[in-house]
Amino acid sequence: MAEDGLSVTLNLVKNATFHDGKPVTSEDVAFSIMTIKENHPFQTMFAPVSSIDTPDANTVVINLSQPHPALLLAMSPALAPILPKHIYGDGQDVKSHPANSAPIGSGPFMLEEFKAGEAIVLKKNPNFFIEGRPKLDEIIVNIIKDPSALLIAMENGDADIYPFMAGSQEIKRLEKVDALEITSEGYAAVGPINWLAFNTASEKLSDVRVRQAIAYAVDRDFITKALHRGVSKPQRGPIIESSPFFDGSIPAYDTDLDKANALMAEAGYGDGMELTIDYIPGPKEQQQSVAEYLKSQLKKIGIELTVRAAPDFPTWAGRVGGHDFELSMDVVFNWGDPVIGVHRTYLSSNIRKGVIWSNTQSYSNARVDEILGAAAIEQDIDKRRALYAEFQQIVAADLPIYWINATPYHTAFSKKLKNAPKGIWGTMHPMDMVEWAE
Repeated sequence: MAEDGLSVTLNLVKNATFHDGKPVTSEDVAFSIMTIKENHPFQTMFAPVSSIDTPDANTVVINLSQPHPALLLAMSPALAPILPKHIYGDGQDVKSHPANSAPIGSGPFMLEEFKAGEAIVLKKNPNFFIEGRPKLDEIIVNIIKDPSALLIAMENGDADIYPFMAGSQEIKRLEKVDALEITSEGYAAVGPINWLAFNTASEKLSDVRVRQAIAYAVDRDFITKALHRGVSKPQRGPIIESSPFFDGSIPAYDTDLDKANALMAEAGYGDGMELTIDYIPGPKEQQQSVAEYLKSQLKKIGIELTVRAAPDFPTWAGRVGGHDFELSMDVVFNWGDPVIGVHRTYLSSNIRKGVIWSNTQSYSNARVDEILGAAAIEQDIDKRRALYAEFQQIVAADLPIYWINATPYHTAFSKKLKNAPKGIWGTMHPMDMVEWAE
């Protein structure tokens, strides 16, 4: 990293190859970063990258328009895979490129077979550049759509790892299986937050008093302790509470129906209003159950809430991304550093209709834009912490979102596995050190 923070030089290993035998070079790294910058929905992730120099095959110089404290994290495998330029650099759209169904990578495992909707078979890369890795010969990713069948597969030993498990029933059921270990480790860089989003462009929800009234009407503890059976932890703000940047002094909006009703009356809705709430189909406990709870709870402050189901995820995403909603449940990730996963939700420049997980709330606050702009380039961690503290206080007052809980992702895995994926990226890590104990 240059002293002024405006460039980063990468010295590549010289023996890394793609799965088709071609060497991984600086051209591939430069092509990958610029392709991700152009196509990825997380605009802030590589936004400061102005150009990339490749003085030789093994040297990459990333030039920045401003310092980027989260750059190295942004280049983690989960966020920035290295794409082979000799395949993707042919002028075709990378999002619809034919190579996407038969990808060529450079990691420890290579694609052997892909059965759409059924399974993905990965074989050991015999030419992986780190000697002695990977430890496993094969990884089979079975796509099991029936939750009950997935649990039975884990109980019977037909499956060895079940990641991103969030349902309390599933967690508690597999905790009883002696052959399995259950852990919440492996999601530190994900930072998943389950929340209630407000469309602030809606006439009824443009009044902050209505949003605050809804927050005071909701019992976050009931959701986490009763609906989620204690496996979820409350989440009070936009930055995951496990982050060093979380400010614990922000207002929590503890349940207060008297205050909620007073705010509704003050906003001119003493006689009530009608609203509609959407939710992501699939994870019922974290989404649909909370939406149905809100229907009964908001009735106490005069809000008639219609719960609008979606037949599939694309329908829900189309509604929220298209700003065709009033309230919506959502799960959004922090992705390790606020620059990557938090800024996108609150920057007014990221109000992008048609793009899910952008600023779909149409929230705009000039001071927030200013603070996040400063935090994105500040290299001193204490100064960044102070900036994010001010940011959290402002958005907690403006309340474009009511944060409910940290999504309780867990991983179940066979106790016979060594070096199970408990690092910050969990099973999104290359898993080159995972092996059988016997």
